[in-house]
Amino acid sequence: MKAVIMAGGFGTRIQPLSSSKTKPMLPVVNLPMIEHVINAVKKGGITELVILLYFKPEMIRNYFGDGSEFGVNIKYVLPEEDFGTAGAVKQAGEYLDDVFLVVSGDLITDFHIDEIVHFHNNKNSAATICLTSVEDPLQFGVVITDKTGKILRFLEKPGWGEVFSDTINTGIYVLEPEILDYIPQNKVFDFSKDLFPLLMSKDITLYGYKASGYWRDVGNPSSYRETVMDILRGKADISIPGKLLEYQNSLFYSSGSYSCEDVLLEGVVVFGNNVYIGGKSEIINSCIGSNVSIGNNVAISESIIWDNIDIGDNCILDNCVICDNVILGKNVYMKNGGIVAENTEVGDFVVFEKDILVWPDKQIEEDSILSSNLIWGDKWKKSIFEGGKVSALTNVELSPELAAKLGAAAGSILPNNCYVVVSRDYHTASRMLKLSFLGGLLSAGVNAYDLRMSSLPLAKLQMSLKGAEMGIHFRQSGTHDKFAEILFMQKTGIPIDAPIEENIERVYFRESFRRAHHEDIGEIVDVTDSHDVYIKNLAEKIHTEQLKLKKLKLVVDLFNGTTTGIFPRLLNMLGMDTIILNAYRDQKKLAKSYRNINNSIEEIEKIVVTLNADLGLIIFQNGEKFRLVTSSDGALNTVSTVFLILKMVDMTTEKKMKAYLPVMLPNVLDRELKNIRVERGKSVGVKPEVIQEYDLYVDAEFNIAFTSYSFCPDAMYNVVKILEMLSSLDMSVEDVLAMIPDFYFSHNVISCPFNKKGTVMRKMSEYSENLETFFMEGIKIRYNDQDVSVILIPDQYSANLHLYVESGNKDTDSDFALNLKEKIYKWIQE
Repeated sequence: MKAVIMAGGFGTRIQPLSSSKTKPMLPVVNLPMIEHVINAVKKGGITELVILLYFKPEMIRNYFGDGSEFGVNIKYVLPEEDFGTAGAVKQAGEYLDDVFLVVSGDLITDFHIDEIVHFHNNKNSAATICLTSVEDPLQFGVVITDKTGKILRFLEKPGWGEVFSDTINTGIYVLEPEILDYIPQNKVFDFSKDLFPLLMSKDITLYGYKASGYWRDVGNPSSYRETVMDILRGKADISIPGKLLEYQNSLFYSSGSYSCEDVLLEGVVVFGNNVYIGGKSEIINSCIGSNVSIGNNVAISESIIWDNIDIGDNCILDNCVICDNVILGKNVYMKNGGIVAENTEVGDFVVFEKDILVWPDKQIEEDSILSSNLIWGDKWKKSIFEGGKVSALTNVELSPELAAKLGAAAGSILPNNCYVVVSRDYHTASRMLKLSFLGGLLSAGVNAYDLRMSSLPLAKLQMSLKGAEMGIHFRQSGTHDKFAEILFMQKTGIPIDAPIEENIERVYFRESFRRAHHEDIGEIVDVTDSHDVYIKNLAEKIHTEQLKLKKLKLVVDLFNGTTTGIFPRLLNMLGMDTIILNAYRDQKKLAKSYRNINNSIEEIEKIVVTLNADLGLIIFQNGEKFRLVTSSDGALNTVSTVFLILKMVDMTTEKKMKAYLPVMLPNVLDRELKNIRVERGKSVGVKPEVIQEYDLYVDAEFNIAFTSYSFCPDAMYNVVKILEMLSSLDMSVEDVLAMIPDFYFSHNVISCPFNKKGTVMRKMSEYSENLETFFMEGIKIRYNDQDVSVILIPDQYSANLHLYVESGNKDTDSDFALNLKEKIYKWIQE
């Protein structure tokens, strides 16, 4: 039997550790990571290996040779291109004429390989996937099996809203040779995204083996540090190189010569060869490479020191990684962690204030203070973006310097000399951040249409009219007055997707900015007619004469937002009798707490009743969201508003239409509509090519868009469209609402740590085993005998779960919500 070890990855996510080493060659307790993989495979009885190379192939080939020194026989395969995981294995087909193992070269595990193979053979399986449970399943393929191990459902790298279990694909497979027939030659083809779904579509049974033991995908700097520390703490049954020696109260491994007189060693300490440590120093739970000199009175704890390092006297290093060929001067303070990449020289008395990265080939002058805010050093190392948006404390975390760098990163991924649209609200901080961002953007050779102060619908219209590659909008948070936000939008106006986010982040963190020639620096084009263009465009899409015939009396609260200069003009043009509230600028009111919002709603409800108005309207600050207020029902919630619009469109349309609704929106109208075919789908990550297939699109927050006008919600257009349909039907909002069947719907937000989300979703999946269950997004259970539907969806960005319950009876709705919440809290505590 042979084993195929995939070792061709670029290691982008683990930068800067992989700046000079290919990821499988990163040292883990002083041995290359891939050597631990080879040891595990050899321990499982497999000595015939095929190693797939691509990035820096000579590094692995030179280290292992033909494998004889390591007790294995190695063949190397170097594809001409990056063909993906399965496509690369196809390149090794000439060596794979019998059952074979596939394993990644950049993971650490103590799984018993022979047990996985034994399971595969017993099941007479065509393909077996090794599975395990993890706290955060987002970076892996999530899998559900039945009690025999047969795989029932598989989803590659889901968002939290798609997670239905904490059981994941480990990237270890046992395959029969005929599986190679399903992999195309010389084409990009992935195991999880392409091959396994293809096999399941052809009714080829796949089995999953739930392995016990330690498994870790070493995907980023944090997981690298944690993996090494796990080994030192004995959490993984991984061989540590060197001779085990007794030294004080520590477990001390040494692979060669060392000198450490008058040195305190605690915990597990690993030395390479030629290690010198000066007197009065202490080393705690750390790994020291070869050719390392450490001065006097140095404290190193839970750190990883690579090769050829010189550390001066009186340094403090905690939770650090020091890469090859680094010099640290005297009195360097890294108490809060940090990573210093290779060929870097750090001067005396340098302080690392936070857990930050230093990229290769840097020189840091003495007495410098390297500072990085906690969010940038902790949370945002993993991701700057959340759903196409950057959000942080104004001028503290989201500073002008950061905005400029972000602008340069965004510009670097866009085509040279292209145009983007930039806009902002009227807050002074938004102007500051936009100007800083523009500096970075222009430096990358990208031009900007500058709308200055603008609502989001206006900006998105300009993006469409001008063919912009991207749109960027700067605003203060609508609910947190100390937070600023930068929104990034695709050509269609919807938020940028995960691949674009990752591309920007890659450039941002690597600082690999494109610098335009001085004659090719981008230009700014001021746009001064956006209001007139918007009104003209909207008027062309509405039957204005119909509206003028029925002069409605409206009370409108503009919430001191960005529509104050345009919506009153629009209503006046349509002949509405309007009373406008809060139509002035006040940057202190751009952010409103939920209490302030509720108070404002109560006030407009009273005004609508007092003035006997036909309708009350609230347009939120950025022009995307709105609320309707009636004299009898008060403020409508978002679900009722969606149903109102759907019902009116169904009654007024002259053609058959399609509507895309998120899976958690109640089903009460699905069969009531005669001219609209309702289709359900996930609420996040919906691509423009999907949206364009529908006439109406409802997003995750239950905002609705008429796609013939825009793929994005536009409060002003939606309100005018509602008024047009009410006039056409000669009905009131109350009349239309009375035609919608009664329903009860609750949305419960449940606090749940990130590391428990996968567990809860697995428990929910197990709980629903004998019920009618759907996995389109989260887990939906239908109780047909009681006319109840429940959906559990993990929040994509926060430590919360969302439980939606729909029923025909209020008491039933409350009972189901209460019972399920009790179960979920119990699962969280387990």
